Amino acid sequence: LLDRTKHYKVWISFAKFEAEHSDEDDVITEHKRDCIRRARAIFDRAYTYYKDSTPNLKEERVMLLEEWLNLEASFGTLGDVKTVQSKLPKKLKKRKPVMRYDGSTEYVEYIDLCFPEELQKTNLKILEAAYKWKKQKVAACF
Repeated sequence: LLDRTKHYKVWISFAKFEAEHSDEDDVITEHKRDCIRRARAIFDRAYTYYKDSTPNLKEERVMLLEEWLNLEASFGTLGDVKTVQSKLPKKLKKRKPVMRYDGSTEYVEYIDLCFPEELQKTNLKILEAAYKWKKQKVAACF
């Protein structure tokens, strides 16, 4: 099914299917751990797909992360909630200019989702620009 579509609901259903375990006992078995590992691997593949292939589908990526977080919380002591929480985006309020019919500019506020790895890339670009500027200044002095 994942060959036909990459919809986030298909990824979630597949991961939930893999997370199900036949043992309903409170005893933690190796089979249960394997099921959890497979579910995490599926969620990780889905997250990587949405991050690399379709970066403009931020809402789907957030819904995928929320389902992953709920599933990790349902695992109890075996769950790794902190790892998933570290991938959750921050909501940023931004403004963009919109031209009105009379020629004046109006600003519209909107909420943008900023993922942690995107923030790191932005910071790296700023650092690169600063190093480039510093090299130009040093070269101009000599």
